[in-house]
Amino acid sequence: MGMFCFPAGGVLPLHDHPGMTVLTKLLYGFVYVKAYDWVKVMNSGCQTFGLTSKAVDGIFKAPCEAFVLFPRSGGNIHSFTALTPCAILDVLSPPYSEELGRPSTYFSDFHIPSLPGYAMLEEKDLPDDLDNLVNKKHKNYVFYSLVGPMV
Repeated sequence: MGMFCFPAGGVLPLHDHPGMTVLTKLLYGFVYVKAYDWVKVMNSGCQTFGLTSKAVDGIFKAPCEAFVLFPRSGGNIHSFTALTPCAILDVLSPPYSEELGRPSTYFSDFHIPSLPGYAMLEEKDLPDDLDNLVNKKHKNYVFYSLVGPMV
């Protein structure tokens, strides 16, 4: 469980929650959410890429309903952009674990003009400034782990 506190303009880049169910709740403020689900995913051995369908593309204002992201639906691959200062509570089950095959993966998205609502995603390296997020102030947000170190 963790909470992200964003200043206006703060961004959490496009990332996934492999094999996890996530409950996400906007606590206050306005946030733009972009989220995808895999249609066809491929692995080249060291990189993940594939076709996705857009699950969410909108602006949300607190109070609003919580999002539930399932391993294969609901926008498990998503990004947040704070339009005003805002806070987002995330409850993950099970938690991230490199050892158990649940690492966080970051992606670049490439829209397909001839297929509205679809995009190609390509894995990219973890942004250097996102390394070790626990209880850390970041230029785009502050993350608070509410249950101890992330595994």
